[in-house]
Amino acid sequence: MEDKECSSVKYFVRREVLSELRLEEVAQKGTWTEKSTLGDNVKEYLRCSVPRVKKTAQSWVPVLSWLPKYSIRENALGDLISGCSVGIMHLPQGMAYALLASLRPVFGLYTSLYPVLIYFIFGTSRHISIGTFAVISIMVGSVTERLAPDSNFMVNGTNGTSDVDIDERDAYRVQIACALTVLSGIFQILLGVVKFGFVVTYLSEPLVRGYTTGSACHVCVSQLKYVFGVKPSRFTGPLSLIYTLLDICGLLPQTKVPELVVSLVALTVLIVVKELNACYRQKLPMPIPIELIVIIAATIITHFCGLTSDYNIDVVGEIPSGLKAPRAPDATLFSQVIGDAFAIAIVGYAINISLGKTFALKHGYKVDSNQELVAVGLSNTIGGFFQCYSVTSSLSRSLVQESTGGKTQVAGVISSVIVLITVLKIGALFEDLPKAVLSTIVFVNLKGMFKQFEDLPQLWKTNKVDLMVWLVTFTSTVLLNLDLGLAVSVGFSMLTFIFRTQLPRYSILGQVKGTDLYLDVDTYKEAKEIPGIKIFRSSATIYYTNAEMYSEALQKKSGIEIGKLLTAKKKRDAKLKREQEKEKKKAKKEAKKQQKKAVGNLSNGTLSLKEKNEENVSAGLKGQSQGNGVALSLTETSANGFSKGQVNWAYKHDTAMSDSDSDTAWHGDDSITQVSHQDDEEKGGASGTHSIILDISTTSFVDTVAVKTLKNTFRDFGEIDIDVYLAGCQACVVEQLEMAGFFSESIPKSRLFVTVHDAVLHILKGKEQTDFILDVICSTRM
Repeated sequence: MEDKECSSVKYFVRREVLSELRLEEVAQKGTWTEKSTLGDNVKEYLRCSVPRVKKTAQSWVPVLSWLPKYSIRENALGDLISGCSVGIMHLPQGMAYALLASLRPVFGLYTSLYPVLIYFIFGTSRHISIGTFAVISIMVGSVTERLAPDSNFMVNGTNGTSDVDIDERDAYRVQIACALTVLSGIFQILLGVVKFGFVVTYLSEPLVRGYTTGSACHVCVSQLKYVFGVKPSRFTGPLSLIYTLLDICGLLPQTKVPELVVSLVALTVLIVVKELNACYRQKLPMPIPIELIVIIAATIITHFCGLTSDYNIDVVGEIPSGLKAPRAPDATLFSQVIGDAFAIAIVGYAINISLGKTFALKHGYKVDSNQELVAVGLSNTIGGFFQCYSVTSSLSRSLVQESTGGKTQVAGVISSVIVLITVLKIGALFEDLPKAVLSTIVFVNLKGMFKQFEDLPQLWKTNKVDLMVWLVTFTSTVLLNLDLGLAVSVGFSMLTFIFRTQLPRYSILGQVKGTDLYLDVDTYKEAKEIPGIKIFRSSATIYYTNAEMYSEALQKKSGIEIGKLLTAKKKRDAKLKREQEKEKKKAKKEAKKQQKKAVGNLSNGTLSLKEKNEENVSAGLKGQSQGNGVALSLTETSANGFSKGQVNWAYKHDTAMSDSDSDTAWHGDDSITQVSHQDDEEKGGASGTHSIILDISTTSFVDTVAVKTLKNTFRDFGEIDIDVYLAGCQACVVEQLEMAGFFSESIPKSRLFVTVHDAVLHILKGKEQTDFILDVICSTRM
């Protein structure tokens, strides 16, 4: 119904043809606004007032703006239920993801406590849950294991064997993780302060999803050792995942069956209950906290059944109660982790802002990307002093926080209280928790990431370039490890962008009859070219990477090869010049001959004239009447004699010219055809093109190379007598062209038109082809 209504609507525009000069007059460009000076901007920035201080404080500390307006009646109950649900999830996930970071589980609980409180103060999203996350944890773990491998902490055992000093190793790994976290937080704060939040836009959605899927593969492989109870060797660098997987396969005969059984039972229970939660999420007031239930049940069974002593099942071990005093990180480690810190800062922020914007769009509020950088940066920096590792938002916890009725970050504070109680009083009760159970929790929570493989069929149908980005990112992350994989994927994504701008679609436009629409003649059947006018458009901005291809495509699409035409014109001009020189020389020779003959004829005529005069004089004495006749005869004879000296040659020349004229008249059609053919060649070949319109409406900026390219286009086509016009130029581009000195006497501003249709009408009027006018009213009341 709506389509029918739209198709029946018509509109008519009555206005004059507008060039850029005329548009500036009509629209009064730049006559009503005043640009502020640098001094004015500095004064405005430094101006201090109570409202300005209040606004600045609220922008840097967002909790000051929304907490005083907090409605207990509307939000308290939902935040309470949501906070309890998320807090219950924090406990198992914090302990499980700490293993991914190669740290003890208690540090995962610390990471679920302090950063959440910091984000409550400085964050702008109401629904995301800050804390441990699988991808960030595995990135931290790759650094801690690289800088603190087991081989560096070997001590002599009692039976002459070498054992690992686990306490010393774990303590050093905590120092590495804290230094890495503080440095990544500093990067995020600095980027946020300088308003560099847009940097995450270079991480496209296919890149982020491919990277997280590849990271999920690393997470899975890293947890297989807990599931099978084996101890594979540690590999670093490219293909480390493949080598680790092959090593685990080689160790499968040494699998600890009790741990495998515990893993399979826990995995089955987790999968079944989570599927029930998904099926009945509309009916359940809150999801069944199956992860916490499995942890409690596994701890009780292991403790009372003696699984640790009887079957040698690997458990969490000592979990100290209470909180530790803050401690400054080891700054000497910064130089060793600076690259990893920057990668973690970017990836963590990318995940955080993507989730934040998703929920903000759904619930109708705004997330400040720069403030989010500062908030996450402060969470990491301050958390690093309290022995936390890098954090970001978790998709699973955020979904629970939103679906259970959470309205603000008060839910995060409530979840932190639950974690705090656990750390202070309950943590020691989980010392007999099997690590295999924690690894199964990690596996189950990776379901959402592995479901991202479903992107591939959709991307194959919609955008194969994005599909390539996804596949290259996933493959490089799996094969080259997380740090190199991220660098390769970002580089490949930038290359696709460059190639897209370097290889745009070039098209010749034609008019749809009865409209002012100009469309690609290869795409639209009813779009017809206007005789003598070529309208050329590029789908991308013209700048230094594609400027040369733009010129080549213009010649190819228009069928006008400037090089050949200029060469042919030069040859014709040179030939014509040589012929003119020959004619001049020939004319000089003939003039000399004519002059000699004229002098000879003149002397002969003078002698005969004297003789006849003497005879006539003697005869004229006989009578007056005869004298008059002699005089008449003298006049005629003198005239005839003089004509033989000069006028006779003129007569011969006229005769030659008349012969030439008769030939020309006889072969007139051939001559006109030949001349017109030469004119066509000079003006674009057999097509007879006399004008070219460059539609640059897609150009958002021009650089010096683009300006030179456009100047050369005007010059080259002008040399073969083809006029070039610009159309659809944006105001910012016009200003850039003016600053670059593009406009001149040879390229006046009157060659720039508001639309393609304005340029076409101008050309047709100039060529006096008003009979062709395009079924569009172009009269004006302006």
